[in-house]
Amino acid sequence: MAEIRAAILTASDSRTIEDDLSGERLKEHLISIGANVIEHQVVSDDLEEIVLSLRSLSERSDINLIITTGGTGLGPRDNTPEAALKVIVREVPGIPEAMRRETSSKTPTAVLSRAVAGTRNGTLIINFPGSPKAIDECFDVIAPILPHAIRIVSGDTKH
Repeated sequence: MAEIRAAILTASDSRTIEDDLSGERLKEHLISIGANVIEHQVVSDDLEEIVLSLRSLSERSDINLIITTGGTGLGPRDNTPEAALKVIVREVPGIPEAMRRETSSKTPTAVLSRAVAGTRNGTLIINFPGSPKAIDECFDVIAPILPHAIRIVSGDTKH
């Protein structure tokens, strides 16, 4: 089984590492499933800054999972999905579809999330919303499939 080696990328014009509650919540969830959190960054909501960070992180051999938080809504500075689409090579639409479907029964506004997911360079990239509550709800949806997804994206495709 491939080890999950994760990076957390928070897109926010107002947060810092010190007050990044969503990033910290993601870190707690990842550690709870045995993942090794290698990197945690906060960048502005600027499209190109997010693209550069995603490219840089996905080129590292010590990272096979990038989870972003923030910037997936309808606001004018919500650029994370567009940044991810500029970086990923193969979309994995089922992940954000499942997150929206499963969380919308608890939080109706979850259907407004524009999150995407995909792969690049043996790395799985998943966009999460920016609130700690949404982090909890979305992580519960993807936790069961993460080990398998990372194994496959890491090249272990035997059945």
